[in-house]
Amino acid sequence: MTGPTDDSVLVEVRGHAGYLTLNRPKALNALSHIMVRRIDDALAAWEHDPRIDTVVISGAGERGLCAGGDIRSIHDDARSDGMASADFWYDEYRLNARTARYRKPYVALMDGIVMGGGVGISAHGSVRVATERSRIAMPETGIGFVPDVGGTHLLSRAPGELGTHLALTGAPVGAADARLCGLVDYFVPSNWLPALLAALADTPANEAVGRYAAEPPDGELAAHRAWIDECYAADTVEEIIRRLLDTGLAEAKEAAGTILTKSPTALKVTLAALRAARELGSLERALEQEYRIACTALSSPDLVEGIRAQVIDKDRDPHWSPPTLAEVTEPDVARFFAPLGRRELSFARDVTLPTEEIGAR
Repeated sequence: MTGPTDDSVLVEVRGHAGYLTLNRPKALNALSHIMVRRIDDALAAWEHDPRIDTVVISGAGERGLCAGGDIRSIHDDARSDGMASADFWYDEYRLNARTARYRKPYVALMDGIVMGGGVGISAHGSVRVATERSRIAMPETGIGFVPDVGGTHLLSRAPGELGTHLALTGAPVGAADARLCGLVDYFVPSNWLPALLAALADTPANEAVGRYAAEPPDGELAAHRAWIDECYAADTVEEIIRRLLDTGLAEAKEAAGTILTKSPTALKVTLAALRAARELGSLERALEQEYRIACTALSSPDLVEGIRAQVIDKDRDPHWSPPTLAEVTEPDVARFFAPLGRRELSFARDVTLPTEEIGAR
């Protein structure tokens, strides 16, 4: 998988903080394999460096922290042998786990667009900051894929069925709704970000963020909890859609319409992955499951077709295979969860640390 030059992630130390800046603003700071490795190398070096008290990650430009992985490269790779993408995900998912278990405060400035892989390098952090410009989403079902980078773990733990709603629709949320769903901790107005970045160099993370934090503008999801929880508690995607349409509510009908534009296979695999993630317990177990799903998706026609329609040709007219939910069978879904043999991603069973040993959230 080709990647940008080494300035794609700027790495510097100021005061007692290590700063990571994703530096591909024209590509909305989309992640490449090189970038994942540079971030991981910096975190490994700083974790036991006594000079570094805090790590800060942000994105260059004003459009967003990160729009996700470099899906054009994934599209090209899926049309060949798929091994470069599998290698990328292997390192990316290990980075997601490292971020979640990092022993120092990891401050993620989730300004602007934060989607897919961008969620993976931010929402697992211990101090997560959104702004009025934040648009946070896991939109994978729209490209024939499934929420990954620990997304099934995060969304399965959102209150009620909010995570199921976000996973199936791919809908973006702002600061208040992201906080309600457990994806962010603080709201800081974007015009205060330069001052916050400077303060983090010599002030403890939570103290610095608290100095500039405010209440976000009102969100939307809290007012819709009743129908979301009722409809998305169903056991199948078909029943979820039926319940949404039966509510008679415009917002629920709109959600149903949105879901029906997504890959039928991806929808069913996503629902199964979310339900399983609730029982798996840890982020690492969810990442192991997601890696099986991601590698299997490389041989699924919907991933190539979804990226083609949304990113390559941009005709927004994907032709899914199978084209309907009714045609996606239980064996079709089950194969995404099948063991990969020697290619498995596997974390040590004792990797989970007591919460108090991780950077304070």
